[in-house]
Amino acid sequence: MRTIDDLDVSGKRVFVRADLNVPLDGERITDDGRIRAALPTINALRERGARVIVAAHLGRPKGAPDPRYSLRPVAARLGELLGTEVAFAADTAGESARAVCAGLADGRVALLENVRFEPGETSEDDAERGELADRFAQLADLYVGDAFGAVHRRHASVYDLPGRLPHAVGGLVLTEVEVLKKLTTDPQRPYAVVLGGSKVSDKLGVIDNLLGTADRILIGGGMVFTFLKAQGNEVGTSLLETDQLDTVRGYLERAEREGVEIVLPVDVVAAEKFAADAAHADVAVDAIPADRMGLDIGPESRALFAEKLADARTVFWNGPMGVFEMEPYAGGTRALAQALIDSDAFTVVGGGDSAAAVRALGFDEAAFGHISTGGGASLEYLEGKDLPGIDALR
Repeated sequence: MRTIDDLDVSGKRVFVRADLNVPLDGERITDDGRIRAALPTINALRERGARVIVAAHLGRPKGAPDPRYSLRPVAARLGELLGTEVAFAADTAGESARAVCAGLADGRVALLENVRFEPGETSEDDAERGELADRFAQLADLYVGDAFGAVHRRHASVYDLPGRLPHAVGGLVLTEVEVLKKLTTDPQRPYAVVLGGSKVSDKLGVIDNLLGTADRILIGGGMVFTFLKAQGNEVGTSLLETDQLDTVRGYLERAEREGVEIVLPVDVVAAEKFAADAAHADVAVDAIPADRMGLDIGPESRALFAEKLADARTVFWNGPMGVFEMEPYAGGTRALAQALIDSDAFTVVGGGDSAAAVRALGFDEAAFGHISTGGGASLEYLEGKDLPGIDALR
């Protein structure tokens, strides 16, 4: 793949597909990690005299403008971090976008409105995506793909547009791929994987693939209750995917056959309801009350997980251990993050909620080997799937 160093960008309009899909509370950005991750590529292009046109998505609007998902607050924060004004186009590939892009001077930056306000961005119809990609191509001279969090999507600005312009891979995507290769090509062992989050169904493919590569898999979060139920435990009102029980039993049996250690919690924090002020207590996994739900791994499990990570040389973590946004149920995720820091392993935090948790709980990002910007993309890479956005840049 060509990098931005291979492009002559001086005086050229460079369309940068970035990942600026940040969490918002109204118009307040609660975690600007993805914006900061996009800065190196944008600044590298600016310093070489490029006219930088940034495009990104935010949330999942229904292919039409929706003020709740406007990138206007992101433009303001991007400008603060860059130390320069960022021109904002009020539409994605229409009259405003054309005017803003035409008016850019060398070294300046513009941000287009949410690409998902266009139905063609996420369309499954090649022609509809292509029509939008044609309009994007009219805005720029060159294309740089730097949205790792979206490379697993066959979307117009990720997959179709690179075929219409001279293109290169951005620094962020290049780094992400290099890091993930370390997890799939002869990782240093023991290789431990920590999976959390709400649904086991979101992780089926990666579990299936990791059973052939990882030495041990630690499981927490809401998805663990399907595993505990598959072992014959009652889980009260905890999150449970009954349609995945047979699949999970199969994974447990296969892991035993292949010598992969599956580590499950031995206790959980069980609450009367999904609320920070709910009555809650630490209980063993075989003693969860029928009227309570597990919202975090318990203190004994935190110690167990730390022990299982202590000798690891490579660790991949995707998904929080509990509802870390509520302080009574943040202890498991906090302890897990600390265990990664305390280990001598090469540690990769697999994007999404895990990366948000690291920042929300006050950890120094530099204490981890790598914090990914793409949760879904990281998982699909580890599943061995082709990533359309990467294929388009080759």
